[in-house]
Amino acid sequence: MTYQVAQQHDSMTAFAPVKGSPISVGSGFTGVGFRHGQFYGAMDPFIMVDHYTMTAPTFGTHPHAGLSAVTVLFEDTVGKFNNRDSLGNDFDINPGDLYWLNAGSGAIHDEAPRKGATIHGLQIFVNLPARMKRQAPNSLHVKREDMPTLKGQGYRVRLVLGQSNGVETDAASVWPATILDGFADKTSVFEHRIQTGFNAWIYSVEGDIEYQVRGEWFTLHQGESSAINGAEGEAVTVRGKSPTRSHFAVLSGETINEHFVQRGPFAMSTQQEVDEVVARYNAGELGHLE
Repeated sequence: MTYQVAQQHDSMTAFAPVKGSPISVGSGFTGVGFRHGQFYGAMDPFIMVDHYTMTAPTFGTHPHAGLSAVTVLFEDTVGKFNNRDSLGNDFDINPGDLYWLNAGSGAIHDEAPRKGATIHGLQIFVNLPARMKRQAPNSLHVKREDMPTLKGQGYRVRLVLGQSNGVETDAASVWPATILDGFADKTSVFEHRIQTGFNAWIYSVEGDIEYQVRGEWFTLHQGESSAINGAEGEAVTVRGKSPTRSHFAVLSGETINEHFVQRGPFAMSTQQEVDEVVARYNAGELGHLE
């Protein structure tokens, strides 16, 4: 497989736009998905991102291990998203909220829309370094009202998690990451500086956007994403390119740079470790829902 590079310097590579692959599961889940292999390491630490709409229970009870499963609900979600897991959590995630399940050594999870709900958001798998893959699981729930909002000419950006423009969320994830959920029009000049040692992934949720890095502008059409790796404090500027405001998301996270093997909801350092965690799951050792 080959890939296209939009811009390359000694210490930074910006990848050409990648269009999401259509996803449809049952009658209640549709979306587009992106996988780490499409960007040859530039998504690290993110393994996958699905942009989805869900209207009915779809996946049922399922396991995770060796990664964090992160749910970001967009503000236009209608209704509530019920979350249950083997950590003892059983509550509703509301529009605009974030839920970060750090599965570590293993956890059981279930998320389902309440009756009549239309869930719109991102499902993100975040890798964990080898030293954290066997740690006890934990979780983080950040409510919409606790997320700072960055506002300026032509843009409004929710700081879902992490830091941007001198603002930092009270909550922090187990692995350093920033998640931005923004809206921008053609007049906007929103700038986010990627932290040193972080990669970044940029996605156009609705409408078209342009982003600038090292003085050059690139276009992302709706449903397209790009990744920037080797970032040494790079400044990325985003502006809308549609007649009306555009919706975009930016994920950035500290790179791990470790080999891993993924099998569905598991991401371990070796195939043997994957086989071991599958055996533990089949034996009922990853926990249970109440």
